[in-house]
Amino acid sequence: MQLEGVVQHGHNRGKHLGFPTINFPLQQAVDEGIYVSHITINDVQYNALTFIGAAKTFHETEVFAETYVFDFAENVYGKSVTVSLLKKLRDNQKFDSEQALIAQMERDKKQAEEYFNQQINE
Repeated sequence: MQLEGVVQHGHNRGKHLGFPTINFPLQQAVDEGIYVSHITINDVQYNALTFIGAAKTFHETEVFAETYVFDFAENVYGKSVTVSLLKKLRDNQKFDSEQALIAQMERDKKQAEEYFNQQINE
């Protein structure tokens, strides 16, 4: 599935947690959760993790797409991006603390890296 959007400012929570994200509102219904993904920015494709949903840990209700891009640190606010969802890793869930969320995000990142390494070796 592909998602398209224009990058908007978020709450800067991802940056605070060590996982800065590219945020954009959803234009279509998507099953909430964490996905291994590719994101295309300025015609360049990057490996990524994408969260679809409301940030339950922070009592948010608005559903957004938030994409953590591996090895990327550019300012892309206002740019159009395309995200390809490749594999769902898990459902959206609420965590008891920021530390628990960060630990899960580290596990998600490791799973995504393993997925991409496997694709290279096939």
